[in-house]
Amino acid sequence: MKSFLTLICAVFLSIAALSAGEPPKKNWTPPPYKIYAQQLSDEIMAHHPELISVTFHGVPPGLTDVYTMIAGSFPERIGNRDDDDDIMIIKLGITIVDPRWHRTRDTVKKFVMMMPLRDASGETCGSLILAYKNDGPNAKGERGFFTMASDLRDALQNKIPTYAGLYAKVK
Repeated sequence: MKSFLTLICAVFLSIAALSAGEPPKKNWTPPPYKIYAQQLSDEIMAHHPELISVTFHGVPPGLTDVYTMIAGSFPERIGNRDDDDDIMIIKLGITIVDPRWHRTRDTVKKFVMMMPLRDASGETCGSLILAYKNDGPNAKGERGFFTMASDLRDALQNKIPTYAGLYAKVK
């Protein structure tokens, strides 16, 4: 019960920060080359037209408690500090099913799945955030989106040899 209350508080704090219009602050600068996590993001977007965006989050090697967006379909956001809910996914291994009910700032109807990302050994190495189109033929409901996101995330696991492998330079 305590962890559920912690989750609810963190989500409300994140929503309040977003509502206040505070610009996200960078807490990491990616290397000047493309990392493997970015390659995975690019591949996912190329093969999944039902997605609006995909982002990878984690703590870059050599840093401690610097939770940040490490790769994604919005390159200008890479290096943005993670919100509390992003951090909880990594620390607690939880999944957040977010139907985006009554979000007035979202211009596109979407459904967001926030899940722990695991490497080939099964260890949590970050989080994966998937924003799906949620209108017309794309509307799947919570179970449909949960299944699609879980399948996509689970398929990635075998492509991630280690945590450090997400940050490796793409050849």
